[in-house]
Amino acid sequence: MDFALTDEQSTIFEMAYAFGQERIAPFAREWEAAGDIPKSLWPELAELGFGGLYVREENDGTGLSRLDATLVFEALSAACPSVAAMLSIHNMCAAMIDKFGSDALREKYLPSAISMERVFAYCLTEPASGSDAAALKTRAVETADGFSLTGTKAFISGGGYADAYIVMARSDGDGPKGISAMIVEDGTEGLSFGALEEKMGWRSQPTRQVQLDNCNIPAENLLGERGKGFTYAMAGLDGGRLNISACSLGAAQTALTSTLQYMGERKAFGKPIDQFQALQFRLADMEIEMQAARIFLRQAAWKLDQGAPDATKFCAMAKRFVTEVGSKTANQCLQLHGGYGYLSDYGIEKIVRDLRVHEILEGTNEIMRMIVARALLTERNS
Repeated sequence: MDFALTDEQSTIFEMAYAFGQERIAPFAREWEAAGDIPKSLWPELAELGFGGLYVREENDGTGLSRLDATLVFEALSAACPSVAAMLSIHNMCAAMIDKFGSDALREKYLPSAISMERVFAYCLTEPASGSDAAALKTRAVETADGFSLTGTKAFISGGGYADAYIVMARSDGDGPKGISAMIVEDGTEGLSFGALEEKMGWRSQPTRQVQLDNCNIPAENLLGERGKGFTYAMAGLDGGRLNISACSLGAAQTALTSTLQYMGERKAFGKPIDQFQALQFRLADMEIEMQAARIFLRQAAWKLDQGAPDATKFCAMAKRFVTEVGSKTANQCLQLHGGYGYLSDYGIEKIVRDLRVHEILEGTNEIMRMIVARALLTERNS
């Protein structure tokens, strides 16, 4: 196996990294304080091809592999994981439209998604159904013209901010097979939003409940086949788990690089603190775990690109390992900064706060362990 990036992949990473350092990093604290990401940023990212990362080229997307996409998110999250994660959500939605939408639906929404004139959000989770997502209660009642949606979605990144939402709703009976996916545009009558959630991290990314009260959408806004919505939602999660892992990796690398610089400048007992062996060992352990996480992530992405039968298992394993390594590394970096790490000026505490949620979303890390254990038992019995 060749672990080296190709020249093209290196260029993708460097382009995304340079953009992040110039157009995101200098403003990340300002956007966090405002609780808002300027919408003018998204078309700039779209100009780089980042609005439709894995939309097929024949549909005017960039057509990157999932491995290539992880490089984009790793690079951008070095500037701000909150912004990078919002882009990941949008791209998951664009990919769903490209892969499952009718020709008419793609024609209606893909161009504006790829150009990021429309920012998309993903609505699956509900107040009473997190890990048990198939138990969702939002109803989609068929009407003469389409569907009427009623229900509440919770923890929605981009709630009240996005221009359109892919909503998973129960159009038929109980269980996963009764769920359909539908597109609801901002401004649709019956669509409203809860108060802005006060969060530990990801504070630049607006999060609200999305409320639907007899919200009528046309029949053409059904995404794919009726009753296949849960399947579509789950199909996007393997890639989403890779992306969020990449966001952990990029941000933790920023923390580690910053810590190395700080330790060479900070003196204690007459010498730089990077000369104390105990602290050197901590640096070494972080570097070892970060390199292991990077290889694990890229192996899982490669398996997903190849359609390997164990791709879901590897995506779950990578998500569990990489997000926990990212959080551990960031927390260790804060500790090595001492009291300065606790101050916002150094940027480390923001990374610690932002990365903590990565162990919860896209399936909690407890669910990742469940996926892996079930795969092991299935392999044993096959």
